[in-house]
Amino acid sequence: MTTYVERIVPFEAGDGMPLNLVNVRAADTEPVRGPVLLVHGAGVRANSFRPPGQPTLVDALIEAGYDVWLENWRASIDLPPNEWTLDQAAVHDHPAAVRKIIEETRASEVKAVVHCQGSTSFVMSALAGLVPEVTTIVTNAVSLHPVVPAWSRAKLEAVVPIVSKLAPYVSPRWGIEAPTALARAMTLAVRATHHECRNTVCKLVSFIYGSGCPALWRHENLTDDVHDWLRGEFAEVPLSFFRQMARCVRRGVLTTVDGLRDIPDDFADVGRTRARFAFFTGALNRCFLPDSQIRSWRHFDARRPGFHTLHVLPNYSHLDVFFGRRAAEDVFPLMLAELAK
Repeated sequence: MTTYVERIVPFEAGDGMPLNLVNVRAADTEPVRGPVLLVHGAGVRANSFRPPGQPTLVDALIEAGYDVWLENWRASIDLPPNEWTLDQAAVHDHPAAVRKIIEETRASEVKAVVHCQGSTSFVMSALAGLVPEVTTIVTNAVSLHPVVPAWSRAKLEAVVPIVSKLAPYVSPRWGIEAPTALARAMTLAVRATHHECRNTVCKLVSFIYGSGCPALWRHENLTDDVHDWLRGEFAEVPLSFFRQMARCVRRGVLTTVDGLRDIPDDFADVGRTRARFAFFTGALNRCFLPDSQIRSWRHFDARRPGFHTLHVLPNYSHLDVFFGRRAAEDVFPLMLAELAK
């Protein structure tokens, strides 16, 4: 078994928020390839790429010789809760993370593997021309065109405005400890309606983030250890994000909300980035439907035919793309091949 050396590298976002990168390397060998940045989704953390008891994408990248960097951006549960937006992450977080990696490694290029809202916000950075050093972007689940199931859309339109008046955040961790009346009520409602497993955090993840039982993975794809590990990998996600996503879903494309001058209101122009995109999606995804990535690939392919790629993964959903029991055989080789092109 390979022994790793981990290093926490603090950096400051463009607006002054303290963030960090986790640099992971083999203890006995130096990387022979350049840096790869991994960017997690909403309400989780960099650790979400490293499930226990099985080979991970981090393992695969290090074995292939890459210098691995995991970004804890402002949506990370390892940081104090904050009412973030995709705009803030796109302008302030990801460009600063890329600059820090360049500073630390002296590399001229960075490649990236980005997931869910780490993907949407990173794509916004790229299409605004804010991360010109990034040459390859492997994006999973959703990028430019968020398409969700009908029940998810109904929750965004009807439930989010109500909950926004009651609390700034919701959290799957309420399945372990429900500190408020809203938390207790939501947990009771989810327990009454979700019977797919005995893990209340897993059930709350499905209710908060998608449609289905479960929504973000297929239970048959997870080992018991990973299913139990998930209890500690989700926490607060702000209603500010869900309000923005409701607007994006309504319009069918990423939409800004903060009026920050460094990103455009319209992301149709893909000419500000030279990066090649590899679009990944699980065919059974019930958080963002596969059509999300299919539409985005078509959008990019129409502007540069044959340059970008699309992978629709049978038997996979949303996050099990990274921590499914067979992901090391089914998924990681495809991602490594894209990074190596």
